[in-house]
Amino acid sequence: MSSIKQTIKFFSPLSITTYPSHEYGECGAGDIPEELSPSEAVCYTEEILAAIEKEKLPSEGDRGLMVYFYDDRALSEKIYSLHPTVEEWNGKLWGALVAEVYGELTGAETKKLLEFAAGQLSDGWGEGFEQRPIKTKDGEIFVSFWNSENFCIKPERELKQNSKPDLGGNTQTMGGL
Repeated sequence: MSSIKQTIKFFSPLSITTYPSHEYGECGAGDIPEELSPSEAVCYTEEILAAIEKEKLPSEGDRGLMVYFYDDRALSEKIYSLHPTVEEWNGKLWGALVAEVYGELTGAETKKLLEFAAGQLSDGWGEGFEQRPIKTKDGEIFVSFWNSENFCIKPERELKQNSKPDLGGNTQTMGGL
């Protein structure tokens, strides 16, 4: 195994719902949620990043979500860490997974990592995160890394090679897991 650690990123679309504030800043039972576009969500980047930071558990340490990866011991050692975050790219807010990897991942290793990541975003880490409100100056928002009509996970180089990202095609799609 290579001792050189590199950082690789994978991006996915976000689904962000808002419940506009009332006079007292709380949501009411009859409030109708509104979907925010990825462009509108950029203004909440700091609040979302703070919520992600709060979500980290001490038991995860530097490895982040990789502490929950049990399928392949060799791959678990090759992928040092996996951390969810959000990043702005091309005027839109994206979900991102940042992995620290020793050496290069093969196609099969990348596929296994993305299957694990999709499970974390849909049923593990992401399921809890999307249920916790994030307070903003405009009201509460709920951020889902999974609940998107066009869910996919793309390596950074694939996303950023075109100025207009195509979320279809040869992307690692993880719908329905």
